Amino acid sequence: MRTRRVALARFHLPMHGLRCGFKTSPMPSVLETLFANLNAAAAIGKSRVETAVSSIRKISRSAGIAVWPSSHETDFSRRTFVRVAGSVCIAAAFPALAVKPADMNVRLFADDGLARYGFPQGHPLGIDRQGAFLGKAQDLGLLQSVKIGKGAAATTDVLQRFHDADYVERVRNAESSGLDYLDWGDTPVFPGIFEASSYVVGSALTGLDAVMNGECARTFQPIGGLHHAGRGHAAGFCVFNDVGVVIETLRSRYGVRRIGYVDIDVHFGDGVFYAFEEDPDVIIADIHQDPRTLYPGTGFSYETGKGRAEGTKLNIPMAPGAGDAEFRKVWPRVEQHLDKFAPEIVLFQCGADGLRGDPLAQLGYTSATHAYAAKRLIALSRRCANGRLMAFGGGGYDRTNVGLAWSAVLGEFLAPDQPRKDVFPAPG
Repeated sequence: MRTRRVALARFHLPMHGLRCGFKTSPMPSVLETLFANLNAAAAIGKSRVETAVSSIRKISRSAGIAVWPSSHETDFSRRTFVRVAGSVCIAAAFPALAVKPADMNVRLFADDGLARYGFPQGHPLGIDRQGAFLGKAQDLGLLQSVKIGKGAAATTDVLQRFHDADYVERVRNAESSGLDYLDWGDTPVFPGIFEASSYVVGSALTGLDAVMNGECARTFQPIGGLHHAGRGHAAGFCVFNDVGVVIETLRSRYGVRRIGYVDIDVHFGDGVFYAFEEDPDVIIADIHQDPRTLYPGTGFSYETGKGRAEGTKLNIPMAPGAGDAEFRKVWPRVEQHLDKFAPEIVLFQCGADGLRGDPLAQLGYTSATHAYAAKRLIALSRRCANGRLMAFGGGGYDRTNVGLAWSAVLGEFLAPDQPRKDVFPAPG
């Protein structure tokens, strides 16, 4: 008996006509061995399939198995369903063989290319923010335990997965056209703006590849999470929306359907929200300062999605001055919301501008809030997304706060099951 590979991570079992489709690719050698020697699989028959059908979703979520046809398949017949159910039987019989990424392997994206994203002449989002974070992370000993990933610039066709073609060309030609700003005064044109902005997106996609290929479970890209840029415009210091491109790439390249997005930046992530406001499979939870008091002036609690997506979006405005205790009080709503829809990957925008003392906002968090959110999202991603979690630094304009908040996230990513009270301040 032998097996035949037909795609990235699919195998036919000739004896029973079963096909096993795992979310992570490629399959480890131990599974290659199993399916090459189908002695154990011979015992799996029709009765096991019928049993699996009744509990297929519960089993698959814990085992990290794709339980429905991929985006390339349109045959949703009973035969297809039963065939895929058979793959769950195998996972139930051999739970130790379920494909999961290396849970403790973390990739950090922070290099010279990313450091170039920033604006000149005293702009709040300057090019020194990455350095402020790396200095603090180095002081805390965090950089010794993490692999530094190398980013890359995104190509035009990649940018156009999210952005309008004419907008991409406008950014490309901004310098030669003599533009001073890409928007109405927040996002100035600077030398190399197209290259620096493209590099932010390309680095995010390099991280996405690492997560989806099982090289690591979590990534952190401090210079990223540019959540105000829309499909056809810049806004709020954001040129290209790297998170938006990641979401579109998850669909087009990996066939991922349900995507979770959690944003704790002090500003509402309008560029992500409105781009997917009518998409029922982009599950959004956004905690931000009350939009009546802060840019961009949207993100009210009654904005919950439109059409078929109504109820898939959660906005939680926070009163100015709210701190760690208030954040923890509302946080269970975030987890309940995401658990309800069980996303297959979680994206986390962890802007540092909610910390007390940020010059552009009025919340009162400490870095303990970022550590808490990171820890809880790791647990959530383990429950429903096979551990897949990508974080992006977002905003933050006090350099000390940037170092503390982002180091808190990285610290939890590296040691999620260990207390870190000796490093980060406790709430209150």
